[in-house]
Amino acid sequence: MAVKIGTVVHVNDLMQTAYSYELSAPMGKEFDPSFTPAFSPKEMLEYGVFEGKYCNDCRDEFPKNWFTKAKLSDAPAPSVNCFGIKSRQSLQVWQDKGWIISPDPRGWFQWYCRYYMGRRIPDVDSKQIKRWRAFTRHLAQVKIGCDPLDFNCRPRQRQGLLQWSYDPFI
Repeated sequence: MAVKIGTVVHVNDLMQTAYSYELSAPMGKEFDPSFTPAFSPKEMLEYGVFEGKYCNDCRDEFPKNWFTKAKLSDAPAPSVNCFGIKSRQSLQVWQDKGWIISPDPRGWFQWYCRYYMGRRIPDVDSKQIKRWRAFTRHLAQVKIGCDPLDFNCRPRQRQGLLQWSYDPFI
């Protein structure tokens, strides 16, 4: 897939059909100044996020090279996660809590993948960036509660940080 400004991405997977969006920013650039993720979606997938069970049926939407070294699984596998622990809630929980913001039925990471590729929807972007910024409380808790580089300390929070593109390797 060509990822450049003006490309129209057509989505047709198990969770979303007949949805299209246009890329209006260069991939990985021109982010809101308050949004400074530590990792690209490709890097996150390579480290191991969401128990390897995130992009199974929607890979065609994203660049193929995002998946060449990605840690993926057909079924949720905590061992695939960077910190080797279960750290995700079901999509049903996200839906019940109102954490899914349209037009991204898979949640924050799907929004981030699309944003990273260059999709911009100002209202949606501002809501998701606000949610991302609120996640810094977990970074502060790891910094306060753990010795530097003690990755056995708070592994669940560290995995969560990675899944929100914060650096858990502190």
